[in-house]
Amino acid sequence: MQLKDRVAVVTGAAQGIGAAVARAYAREGARVALVDMHGDAARRVAGEIEAGGGEAIGLGCDVTDRAQVDAMAAAVDAAWGRVDVLVNNAGITRTAMAHKMTATQWQQVLDVHLTGSFNCLQAVIGGMIERRSGRLIFVTSAAGVLGTIGQINYSAAKAGILGMTKSAAREFARYGITANAIAPGAATPMTETIRTDEKFRDRYLARIPLGRWAEPDEVAPVFVFFASDASAYVTGQVLAADGGLTID
Repeated sequence: MQLKDRVAVVTGAAQGIGAAVARAYAREGARVALVDMHGDAARRVAGEIEAGGGEAIGLGCDVTDRAQVDAMAAAVDAAWGRVDVLVNNAGITRTAMAHKMTATQWQQVLDVHLTGSFNCLQAVIGGMIERRSGRLIFVTSAAGVLGTIGQINYSAAKAGILGMTKSAAREFARYGITANAIAPGAATPMTETIRTDEKFRDRYLARIPLGRWAEPDEVAPVFVFFASDASAYVTGQVLAADGGLTID
């Protein structure tokens, strides 16, 4: 087991990639805290993991609220004594063309992706520094690399995640902590419109060399890699698990 006895926090874990990552971590021996704004759903997935022999807890938490994030981190510490791996996966979309986007639509997306990731980072990094060990895993997107239409807020936030990842890698390397980002393909409920609406589906698929959509379970192993000893000498990197969409 690649993650035996490690403690992982996965945000946005009630569905999609987050749930797949939590399940993969549990299969590899990690104790997993599934964190999501929808606490009941997070607890349901955690229950499924435990029923399968894994160790997990589900916690309701709005990552944009620092008090809730601190309470979440304290709950994980009370349960297992530390956090070894943080996966900043929580995200939302608020789709609109730039000239029609409201200030609220703009701010909500930046709050979840950027402020939420920063809040979670700050809540767990002290313990990682003290132990001189840790894995920080951020989730970006092809939208943050290539841009996209109708989601300038999302693209800006995901581009910001790249800067956050690289800065964290530089700041915390001296403590033996790595920070990396994963840019997964369209495999989440947030991309349902792209995958199902005829106006977008065929055009988007044509840009993917593998010619198909991603499945959460085939993206999850990349998260296992970055949480494991196999990536001990890898930091500040972005790995695109996107079917070739962002080939240079």
